Amino acid sequence: MTDTNARATILAEIAAAAAIARRDPRDVTLIAVSKTHDAAAIEPLLAAGQRVFGENRVQEAAAKWPPVRERHPDVVLHGIGQLQSNKADEAVALFDAIHAVDRPSLVDALARAMDRQGRRPDCFVQVNIGDEPQKGGCALPELPDLLSRARAADLPVVGLMCVPPADVEAAPYFALLAKLARDHRLAGLSMGMSADFATAVTLGATHVRIGSALFGERPRMVPAA
Repeated sequence: MTDTNARATILAEIAAAAAIARRDPRDVTLIAVSKTHDAAAIEPLLAAGQRVFGENRVQEAAAKWPPVRERHPDVVLHGIGQLQSNKADEAVALFDAIHAVDRPSLVDALARAMDRQGRRPDCFVQVNIGDEPQKGGCALPELPDLLSRARAADLPVVGLMCVPPADVEAAPYFALLAKLARDHRLAGLSMGMSADFATAVTLGATHVRIGSALFGERPRMVPAA
């Protein structure tokens, strides 16, 4: 169930974490991750003033958001999940920011889609910060070349994104991503989720991606008997 009181609490925690780091909390964007949740679950957050949302899948977002955005044209939609190159055109048409640019083939597909549509969503390059084979993201040694390719293709790269390993302290991974962003002259840092967003804010996050703390845990799939 969507908890609008949770939104106020999260915003207060962002402000407190920003104060510790001597940052302006207005420099941190709360992305409400609405994946798997229907439009009815989103409405309470819209009524509470939330306007930035994130979706993992192009197909789900395309089915859910157009009618909502007709009523709320100021909504900003971020694509935060892994993106197949053959979905680049749909992603460029739908999203205002794309957080999972992680390989040359996707850079090329997005560049072609942006050129065709004359629309250039902000892009974050995803880094496989924990070197985990099961996760998406650019390997650390490949980051300079991928950034060079993206810039040469005129992608509007605004920052880096990561998902640190689960069940370990996230702070060292956030600190590493912040250093990489500084080294490559990028201001944006998409890092921090429901369990660790305050830590991410103290270490420089500009975008935090919050799902379960706002919408509750997603129901578990029960195997068929």
